[in-house]
This record gives sequence, structure tokens and C-alpha cells, in this order.
Amino acid sequence: MLKKKVIKTNAVRMIEQKKIPYTVHEYEWDEQNLDAMHVAHDMGVSPEEIYKTIVLHGDKTGYLAACVAGDMELNLKALAKVSGNKKVELIPVKDLEKLTGYVRGGCSPIGMKKQFPTYIDEVAKEQKTIRVSGGKRGIQIELTPEDLQKMTRAIWFINNG
Repeated sequence: MLKKKVIKTNAVRMIEQKKIPYTVHEYEWDEQNLDAMHVAHDMGVSPEEIYKTIVLHGDKTGYLAACVAGDMELNLKALAKVSGNKKVELIPVKDLEKLTGYVRGGCSPIGMKKQFPTYIDEVAKEQKTIRVSGGKRGIQIELTPEDLQKMTRAIWFINNG
């Protein structure tokens, strides 16, 4: 019997180093459907369980990341306020990989090249577990919201998106 190879991304390695319980989920992906709603559909789970990672730039603090449920829009004003910025803007997709080490559709809040201030929508606390990108397209990591917060040293915020 063949044993399935365990996927090891930076995100998975970091979670294992901290001995945090997690589950890796794989799914088929395609270039046209990388958004969280498609990921949720493809995995057969609710969009509230899939948390997308959004990388931004604040006018005062520099780069930061936000994690919000797949069915929510990020409230830029709320994030700017909690992060000490007047405004925050999405970074251009072309800059994502050189900045984080991850590509669009595979950007994890865990294991970026540099640890940016991270903010998680506090509605995540209502879920037993959530899923975030595992650092590669087609890979999701399931863990508790509290463990994600510990791993990223994130600040909870009210998104109201």
C-alpha cells in the first residue's frame, strides 16, 4: 500500500515546529478560480470556514495582512483604523510573491518571508476551526482561530465588511 506524501510548505513546517494541531486539505484548483468562494465550493465546505489572506500597505505603518472569511469583503476603513493608518491599499498582485514568498491563491498568513502585522476578523472566533491557505495553491490548513492568532501574533478586529 502506498503512503500518501505529506505536503511540506513553510506554513506547515512552522505549525509543526510549534506543535499546533492541524489538518491539511488538498483540492483541485485552476487559474481562473482562485478566490475563496470557489475554494469553499470545490472543498464542499461553507465559505465562512475559508479565510482568505489579503496583503496591504498602510500609509503610516507599511505592509500588513488581514484574514477574513471567504464570503466577506474586507472593510478597508476598519482595518486602517485598527492598524493605525489613515488608509490601507491592496498591494499589486505582481508584488505579492516577492514580498511574501507566496503566489496569488496560495498566500498563507503563516510563514511569509517577513512577519507582517496581521489582523483577523473576530467573527473567526465563532468557528471551531477555520481553513487558510497552506502556502501553495490547492492546499488548505485547518486549525483553530486561536492557534492561527498565536502563529501570526495577530490582532482581532471587527471587519463589518
